[in-house]
Amino acid sequence: MTTLATAPGVPEEPDAWEAPRAPGTPVVTFAHTLRAEWIKLRSLRSTWYTLACLLTVGLGITALSMSSAGQDYTGGTAAERAAWDPAGLSLTTYIVAQLVIAVLGILVVTSEYATGLMRTSLTATPRRHRLLAAKVVVATAVAMVAGQVLMFSSFFLGQLLLSGQHVPGAALGDPGVLSAVTGGGLYLAAIALLAVGLGTLMRATAGALATLVGIVFLVPAVSGLFPSWLQGLFDYWPTKGAAAVFTTVTDPAYPHPWLNLGGMCLGIAAVLAAAFLVFRRRDV
Repeated sequence: MTTLATAPGVPEEPDAWEAPRAPGTPVVTFAHTLRAEWIKLRSLRSTWYTLACLLTVGLGITALSMSSAGQDYTGGTAAERAAWDPAGLSLTTYIVAQLVIAVLGILVVTSEYATGLMRTSLTATPRRHRLLAAKVVVATAVAMVAGQVLMFSSFFLGQLLLSGQHVPGAALGDPGVLSAVTGGGLYLAAIALLAVGLGTLMRATAGALATLVGIVFLVPAVSGLFPSWLQGLFDYWPTKGAAAVFTTVTDPAYPHPWLNLGGMCLGIAAVLAAAFLVFRRRDV
């Protein structure tokens, strides 16, 4: 397993205050650091276990939730049938999937703190912003691919189960369906980025995961206790306004789901900015 953030024998590009680099000396680029982070991530068993858990648990929840959807439709009122959203129903697996993919994002950072390898990585890559940026890019790419695979797989599995129950289903070409499925993958990638930021700030897997659980579950659950001047914040909160991107039926409370998702991404960008600042200034 590769433990250094740069290739052996290749010196880090010097800062402005360091001595000039000798002619012919190779320079470590961001691509080198990115490749090293990818090798580290793919070398961990926990990475593949987490991805396998994401797909297995995600599709299992889809199968369970869709098994009784036909009864809900046939026994529903006229208003409930009018609001029938077969695509959104098949994507509700995101509620649990976001926790699994968050574990992956947290471990990208905290696994090195737990083993002490972070000190080695920082010795090999003194420019801390480059090291953390590489981790962010790798985590985003993996989460994006995994999230999209899960969302498309959940959608097709859900529609297959609905067709067996002889109730209306959905196709990717239907209005809003492709947007909901791809938006779901983007949502999960954003949650992974939030997890990377929290992992960097807290340097502990348990603390970062507990904080993320509070953000996506606890705060929305007690949102009614917040004063009225804070209620607008939940238009851009995970599992509240931002989660409206998973539906194809317009919710009057969140008529612009992509705007809500964009607001959530801005909040995550602020967390990442704080993570970069703290990571650069504090000791290991």
